[in-house]
Amino acid sequence: MKSATLRITLFSLLAIAIAFGLTYSLITNIKLGSAGPSFKQLFPNVFKEAPTPSNTFALPPFSSGAGASEEDEVVNVVSQSTPAVVSIVLTKQLPVYEQYQGDPFSDPFICQFMGQDFCQNFNAPQVRQKGTQEQQVGAGSGFFIRADGLIITNKHVVERDDVSYTVVSNDGKKYPAKVLARDPVNDLALVKITGSGFPVLSLGDSSQTKLGQTVVAIGNALGQFSNTVSKGIISGLSRSISAQGALSGPENLTGLIQTDAAINPGNSGGPLLNLRGKVIGINTAVAGGAQNIGFALPINLGKRVLDQYQSQGKISYPFLGVRYLVITPEFVKQQNLSVDYGALVVRGQTPQELAVTPGSPADKAGLRENDIILEFNGQKVTVDNPLDRLITGAKVGDQVNLKVYSQGQTKSVSVTLGERS
Repeated sequence: MKSATLRITLFSLLAIAIAFGLTYSLITNIKLGSAGPSFKQLFPNVFKEAPTPSNTFALPPFSSGAGASEEDEVVNVVSQSTPAVVSIVLTKQLPVYEQYQGDPFSDPFICQFMGQDFCQNFNAPQVRQKGTQEQQVGAGSGFFIRADGLIITNKHVVERDDVSYTVVSNDGKKYPAKVLARDPVNDLALVKITGSGFPVLSLGDSSQTKLGQTVVAIGNALGQFSNTVSKGIISGLSRSISAQGALSGPENLTGLIQTDAAINPGNSGGPLLNLRGKVIGINTAVAGGAQNIGFALPINLGKRVLDQYQSQGKISYPFLGVRYLVITPEFVKQQNLSVDYGALVVRGQTPQELAVTPGSPADKAGLRENDIILEFNGQKVTVDNPLDRLITGAKVGDQVNLKVYSQGQTKSVSVTLGERS
């Protein structure tokens, strides 16, 4: 019985030794890459290779060479773009105060009755003005669009007339700046500094922007961290928002690019770039209480501002002179309208908000309340093609043809557009 048990034990030890040797051999093959069989060779069905996904859309690299990674492209965009991005600092002379120890009981008459010890124990700190000092009261961003020092930024960055503006370049140099023009419609402005040979960013075509496209935002975050870089994607197109924060009140902005690239206070006016290094937007607003929902004005609006200023020396917009509501399917059902598209000319909620502005081009052309503007120069007026966008696309002094539904009849009306004040 004992010898049988011993044989079984020896046999078990031998089996264990063989198994250990095989396992060691396999482990050695994985670590060192020897010529022996590996786990993949022994168990091919377990270690099948995943198919390599094919790229269906890829932007060409920005001077990075063929086969550059997205990281390389971003680094190159940033290195080549940041020299053209500036900080815009607002300063103003403000009072400076100092604190000193006052003695409300220093009057000898009071101390005569209260005692000197009592008076000395009641020295009260007080504050007094000690002259004035130039202090920062705001900050934003911008970027060069001409080598002679012309900068584009947001209007709300430079809307104050009671402050001094200083442009701080990427290398830390400071330049006194002058506001040349403010856009009366969009949140855009032009600023100029004296000099030449400044680096300029290339302006892209925002109409070609794609959802999911990688973008880079650069700006003076929080007014403290100049040329802060963030990366994200295009999250939405043609967004409309009511932006708070401007001194003139809320601004209704349309056609915006939405991005999840981090945009903070102070980023306003900075560029939103694609991976070709071209500006496709101007960072403008951020949704409060949200996670990375920022908005940028399409650069094509900026190009319009630049073209107008260079040709006319100012920024102007055509003016028709009507208040209107865009007709939607829901509105058609509610009002039982005879047409299902267009702009219904209506008055506002106050007596001052007239449907047609007296003396305006619309008034001179005979447009009246409850008329429906169906077409503008042959283009249908719809939710996706609103009247204000069609008017903005024209020029001051243009003669346009309107198709109008009025009192049950359709007629053609010729209007010469004025200039918006």
